[in-house]
Amino acid sequence: MKALTYQPSIDKFQIQDLSIPTPNTHQVLVKVLACSLNPVDTKIVNWHTLVNDMKDDFVVGLDVVGEIVTIGEQVDNWKAGDKVLFHGNMFSQHGGLAEFCLQDNRTLTRLPNVPIAMAASTPCAGWTAWRALFDKLKIKNRNSIFIAGGSGGVGSFAIQIAKHFGLETIITTCSGRNIDYVRSLGATHIIDYQAQDVVKEIMAITHGSGVNIALDCVGGKSEFYCAEALEFDGEMVELVGTADLNQYRQAKARGIGVHQLSLGAGYNNGIKGRNSILKAGESFNLLLNQNAIIPPHIQTIDLEQAAQALMEMRKQRTVGKIVVMFPKAE
Repeated sequence: MKALTYQPSIDKFQIQDLSIPTPNTHQVLVKVLACSLNPVDTKIVNWHTLVNDMKDDFVVGLDVVGEIVTIGEQVDNWKAGDKVLFHGNMFSQHGGLAEFCLQDNRTLTRLPNVPIAMAASTPCAGWTAWRALFDKLKIKNRNSIFIAGGSGGVGSFAIQIAKHFGLETIITTCSGRNIDYVRSLGATHIIDYQAQDVVKEIMAITHGSGVNIALDCVGGKSEFYCAEALEFDGEMVELVGTADLNQYRQAKARGIGVHQLSLGAGYNNGIKGRNSILKAGESFNLLLNQNAIIPPHIQTIDLEQAAQALMEMRKQRTVGKIVVMFPKAE
């Protein structure tokens, strides 16, 4: 089979011909129909040392739409021919940028009733947004939110989830050129972080009280904007860095709480971890089936173009979502 592999010795992605892998007891072999590219794929240069004895045949690719071909011995709820959507394990060497890949059947979801490219564009960003807002921040009980980075992948989905749950005040930051886009997603207040004082604007919008919850999708200064934006006893999720409450202004006196989140970390934390991924996927797929989610701008490419696209993504030169389409994707 053809596959896009990463070679750590020279920091390079390239096409190779590999043998089709064989599933273990809990895995399924999937014929890949589409696989989207994510920043984490490009950042393998930073984390490849965490994979035991990584060889030059390591295949990246996490967000996959495919059709099951073969099932492992202990797989009893899936069969050959089932079409699935999943977010893979970044430490598994049989990723989705290949004609066939392996996946743990316990984190598979049914393919939602949307175009294949759209479905493939959602897991990493969309399921992360769901976990942040629903699992961590209990968004059903909130009225106001600040989302740092509303035009990005996670941020754009987070705005739509907040709108779906009826939050009255949805504040976000973006550059001036993306204001109309984030407004179309459902943001009620938009701050141009390049031209405005973010915290000052949030306080003006909330009449000095701050927001119930905040989500940092950007890192850097945005982490501190989120912390400053919170009301007394407010809560935030930090997605980019490792939060340090000692760096926040009067964190204890203000009673603010901080959650950490990494979607793929569920694979390393047993049944509870796997279920966190599965439930996020099933819940987000319901929103897709209800047409409650507007997809990002999607560009489709073939596997031969993926290596260059990943390197451009590492340089932050891409806009929207890039999805690799495989032959016979219907």
